[in-house]
Amino acid sequence: MGNFDFRYMTVEDIEEVYKIETMSFTTPWSREAFYNELTQNRFATYVVIEHDNYLVGYCGVWIVVDEAHITNIAILQAYRGKKLGEKLLKKIMHEAKIKGAVTMTLEVRVSNKIAQNLYRKLNFQDGAIRKNYYTDNHEDALVMWVKI
Repeated sequence: MGNFDFRYMTVEDIEEVYKIETMSFTTPWSREAFYNELTQNRFATYVVIEHDNYLVGYCGVWIVVDEAHITNIAILQAYRGKKLGEKLLKKIMHEAKIKGAVTMTLEVRVSNKIAQNLYRKLNFQDGAIRKNYYTDNHEDALVMWVKI
């Protein structure tokens, strides 16, 4: 399958990340949102995963004091089902722990059972439900959390 490498996301990655974002989500973040995350948000850390120097996924986290919050995670469609999301999430959990986080949270669509199964595999627990969280269809979000 070739080599998979992790590195911090740079401004130069925004176009490729944006392509993955728009293919993955019904309400994608804008290029400007990613730019602001990388250049303005001192709490943000973004990691990309590359396959033979081709960007195939990314994950973002905000780390505030001892809490980490996953902002988004996505893998290019052609690379899904290869445990790359799991590797990427483990990497971002490690990064957050190094930076002082002791807990991590995220929101996931209540209908997204595949993602929920991944999160549970990594010991995330079910938390609250955020009603009408997603603006595209008003679907609820399940808040999940884990000690890292």
